[in-house]
Amino acid sequence: MRWPHYEHVFFDCDSTLTAVEGIDVLAESAGKGQRVAVLTQAAMDGHVDLEDVYEKRLRAVRPTQQQVLDIRRSYKRHIVEDAARVVTALQGLGHKVYIISGGLAEPVEEFGIYLGIPRERIRAVGLTYNELSGRWWEKTAGDDRRYLTHEDSALTVSDGKAQIVRELLGQQRGRSLLVGDGYSDLRAGDAVDLFVGYGGVVARPRVVAEARAFITCQSLAPLLPLAGGPAALRLLRAWPMHYQTLSTKALYLIHTGVVTFNDEHLKSRFRAAFLDPEPTAHQTLHSRPDGSPPGDS
Repeated sequence: MRWPHYEHVFFDCDSTLTAVEGIDVLAESAGKGQRVAVLTQAAMDGHVDLEDVYEKRLRAVRPTQQQVLDIRRSYKRHIVEDAARVVTALQGLGHKVYIISGGLAEPVEEFGIYLGIPRERIRAVGLTYNELSGRWWEKTAGDDRRYLTHEDSALTVSDGKAQIVRELLGQQRGRSLLVGDGYSDLRAGDAVDLFVGYGGVVARPRVVAEARAFITCQSLAPLLPLAGGPAALRLLRAWPMHYQTLSTKALYLIHTGVVTFNDEHLKSRFRAAFLDPEPTAHQTLHSRPDGSPPGDS
C-alpha cells in the first residue's frame, strides 16, 4: 500500500514555521499583550470568527510601520525546529512550497523569502499606514507612521484560507497538503488532499480532534515522510550530511508515535509505508546508548 506524494505543500506561518504569533509580538511591545493574546487564542481555537477580532487587535495596538517590520526578527529568532531544513529539502525534492498566513504581509513575506520560498507563493495580509502621522514629510520606509487599516482579504476570516489555496493551485496538477496549527487552517483542509495539524508550538483541541493527521512534536521533520513518502527519505540519504541526519531523525520520530491520525484508512496506509519497514531499513532506527535518536542535531 503506497503512501501518496503531495506535490504542493502549504504552510501556515505563525505557530507553525515560527513559534510566535506576530500580532501578539506587536501587542506585547505596546503593553496590550494579555488583551490581544486572549483574542488571538479564541480565534485560533475556533471559539470566535477571525474577522470578529482581526480589526480589534490591530486597533488596540495601532502599530507603527517600524514595529510591524520588527516582527521579522522575532520570526527568525523563534524559527521552529527543523523548519528551514524541511522547507529546503521539500523544494530540493521537487515539491512546490507555499505560505498562506493571516499574519502581516511585510514580516511574513520577508520570513518566507529567508526560508527560500518564492515571493509569488506567499500570501498574507497587507496594511495601510496613515501617511500624515509620524514624520510624514520625510516619507521614510519603516518610520513611525501608524496603522490605518488592513486590506480586505480572505485571510482575515476563519474560512478564507481555502479560497487562497484554490487560487494558488489554479489548474496545476498534483496532490496538495496543508500544515498548520489553527482553526482557520483546519477549515482550509477542505481545499487540499491532506490537512496535517501541527502541535509543536500549541496543540489546539479542535485541531487535534479533527485533523486527519497531526504532528505532536516540536520538530517539523515528520512532515517530510508525510509529504514525500518513503522515497523522499531515501533520496535525502544521498544529500549532504545534515540532510541525511534529517532523514534519519524524521524516520526515528515517526517510529516514536509523534504522528497521530483521526482517519483509520490513512493510519493504515502510513503504517504500511513506514512503520513496518524491511529489516535493512529498521536497522537505522537503533538509538544511541544515551537513548537519543541517531543523527539528531
